[in-house]
Amino acid sequence: MIILVNVGDKAPDFTLVNQNMEKVSLSDFKNDAVVLAFYPGAFTGGCTKEMCTIRDEIAVLEDLNAHILGISVNDPFTNKAFHEENVLTFPLLCDYNREVVKLFDVYHTDFAGLKGYTTAKRSVFIINSGVIDYKWVTDDPGVMPPYDEIKAELAKKS
Repeated sequence: MIILVNVGDKAPDFTLVNQNMEKVSLSDFKNDAVVLAFYPGAFTGGCTKEMCTIRDEIAVLEDLNAHILGISVNDPFTNKAFHEENVLTFPLLCDYNREVVKLFDVYHTDFAGLKGYTTAKRSVFIINSGVIDYKWVTDDPGVMPPYDEIKAELAKKS
């Protein structure tokens, strides 16, 4: 079931495992700011660039009291290798059942011409105390998120 989520809506809660097979729920951060960074796939050029840029900007985001959660449809084993290779400092959540990408309506079907392959659209949500304050989604997996815009949005709430 697809639930359209927009700015001002209560974010749908979810629980996924991270790269270490530990369960993480959005509700774990119910009183904090959370940046959900959906990415199409580990070890691709664009996703490596995105996750490393977020890693390099993490100190600024943490200063703005934000928790970062990367989300892809990769399995935990792939995400663990990707996490370690890129020395990421935030968890990568594994939506291998494609439930959360559908909850947030941020998914490509038949991605890269592969019939039946569904992956996340590159997208970013900022959630404050359970409410969506910011939403950015692209249909083009080559487009990077507007990092300065994301930081500015987080700064409004810090």
